[in-house]
Amino acid sequence: MTKEIFCGDVKIGGGAPVSIQSMTNVNTADIPAAKEQIRRLREAGCQIVRLAVPDMEAAQAFSELKKDAGVPLVADIHFDYHLALEAIRNGADKIRINPGNIGGREKARQVAEAARAAGIPIRVGVNSGSLEKDILEKNGGPTAEGLAESALRNAELLEDMGFRDIVISLKASNVKMNYDAYRLVAARTDYPLHIGVTEAGTLARGKVKSAAGIGALLLSGIGDTMRVSLTADPVEEVIFAKELLRAVGLRDSGIDLVSCPTCGRTRVDLKAIAEAVERGLASIEAPRGRKLKLAVMGCAVNGPGEAKDADLGVACGDGKGVIFSKGKIIKTVTEDEIAGEMIRMVQNL
Repeated sequence: MTKEIFCGDVKIGGGAPVSIQSMTNVNTADIPAAKEQIRRLREAGCQIVRLAVPDMEAAQAFSELKKDAGVPLVADIHFDYHLALEAIRNGADKIRINPGNIGGREKARQVAEAARAAGIPIRVGVNSGSLEKDILEKNGGPTAEGLAESALRNAELLEDMGFRDIVISLKASNVKMNYDAYRLVAARTDYPLHIGVTEAGTLARGKVKSAAGIGALLLSGIGDTMRVSLTADPVEEVIFAKELLRAVGLRDSGIDLVSCPTCGRTRVDLKAIAEAVERGLASIEAPRGRKLKLAVMGCAVNGPGEAKDADLGVACGDGKGVIFSKGKIIKTVTEDEIAGEMIRMVQNL
């Protein structure tokens, strides 16, 4: 089991459930825009939000952003230790740095001392694109072994300063390298691990790489907190992270949505209907201890017959849908009404 640390009120490691993170993609110093994106991420289920801190204005924005964030905020710092110190002074709940490129040992010490005084953790974040020159030369380029060596070296730098509230991340865009690097570090330390596949790509491609890379780690018992990195609205990262955790059995919303693959019998746009239902379910959690099965089926063959155990389902016909529960027909609605009616009925359930 990994060591327990806290980011705000979110427990990371120590057997806690894997927490979901994302990162804003608006200017942190644009307080209204940043607040709005933090709100949307929180409502989607994001538990920790990270913000880029490229300048002093962004670091100082934390004091205002913290007021009604509702989730812990992490300051993402590169190169300039002054920005880390200012973000800490303004209430950041965690700092993400690479101690090796923050400006030297003494500057890293100042950040560690400020974080210790504030009672906040530091995420040691390394990636394949920013490995130390000596590690690159020794390994002939980025490798899993090099990522592991860099991460542990930088964690040890903080340990030498008496700082141990550490989370480690070591990410690559190469899924196999990413997987191997995390396995190496997991075997050598008990610090909690922030997992992800960096620069995974667009919404479609990024989901595939994240499912493979993050999913493999989670199924191996590796990972205490996670971010899905997508070139998309960051809310999409949170929605997919929740789905991924459910798929590997680490989170249960209590709602299981099944839908048929369609065939020549389908006479509605079932893809659009299923996606609309899925979006509507994203913010709905079943009561604790209760499980609901929903079925979106393209025709009578795959309707109340195959999905007769569904708590709620729809069997679609020519421009319409027959809504049923446990195999019994409740009502018939038009194609345009199906998704909205299904979500409304789930909320009532």
